[in-house]
Amino acid sequence: MKIKDKILLITGGTGSFGSAVLERFLHTDHFKEIRIFSRDEKKQDDLRRSLSSPKVKFYIGDVRDYTSVENAVRGVDYIFHAAALKQVPSCEFFPVQAVKTNVLGTENVLNAAIKLQVKNVVVLSTDKAVYPINAMGISKAMMEKVMIANSRNAGDTVISGTRYGNVMASRGSVIPLFVDQIKLKKAITITDPAMTRFMMTLEDAVDLVLFAFENAHPGDMFVQKAPAATIEILANALKEMYESSLDIKIIGTRHGEKLYESLLTREEVIKAEDLGNYYRIPADNRDLNYANYYSEGEVDISQVEDYHSHNTEQLDVEGMKDLLLKLDFIREDIKSK
Repeated sequence: MKIKDKILLITGGTGSFGSAVLERFLHTDHFKEIRIFSRDEKKQDDLRRSLSSPKVKFYIGDVRDYTSVENAVRGVDYIFHAAALKQVPSCEFFPVQAVKTNVLGTENVLNAAIKLQVKNVVVLSTDKAVYPINAMGISKAMMEKVMIANSRNAGDTVISGTRYGNVMASRGSVIPLFVDQIKLKKAITITDPAMTRFMMTLEDAVDLVLFAFENAHPGDMFVQKAPAATIEILANALKEMYESSLDIKIIGTRHGEKLYESLLTREEVIKAEDLGNYYRIPADNRDLNYANYYSEGEVDISQVEDYHSHNTEQLDVEGMKDLLLKLDFIREDIKSK
């Protein structure tokens, strides 16, 4: 990695992504200072006590409050913007709150970064932003548009994004829920056995951010090629690993939930650059000539499909178990059995 002795700011730094990024770089010379910016005083205090590292600085603030953002950004070289409202039900009930954090909060971070001449900003998005059907996905799709729009007039600040599928064992994900149900000897509850999700580890997620830091052009979106599995395969893999004979209870698809998730739209597949383990989707930099949007089309688009969790590599139970063993808490549980 080319980055050395820089200052990194992680918004939403006490969350799963932020903590993984912090763990990766705490004992390297890539960053001489890592700033954690979030509104949760309790999580910051817990993290401060667990680390006891002078390299990590903590900033209380909210991405909705521009002044607090600007104070944290001053002097920073790189920003990983992970602060967001991510829970689908919460965003459904309080969609304006999702807009304030995910859309307007991102605008604040990018405005501060441009004003203070930050070298590089990577914003975190989700597969739910592709063909969104819920408020969380819609707000993240708008966040992507805000990222691209700001990247056009950012001077020397390179602004890009990363889009993730399901990050295994991240806060709110289904794997810890299934494990808890198994340990409590409760039936494992799944919505639809055929429902598929992309599977990525937190380490994969951090690798994708680093790749974006090093390779992004303004407005790029990066996606990692990832395998997928049905929810039934995931549940059965965990049952075998924990030697459980619990029943699986099908509870039905929840409001705002898709049968499968997409990481690239058809339009993005057409223009995506294959970089081996990743796809790079360059920004749509058409100007305000509306004919470019409404009068001219692309025949090829109708001949491809989006890149989604039904048409990527599908894991079987053994493949899912191999991937689950990359998770620290799963390995520790299995060893202690």
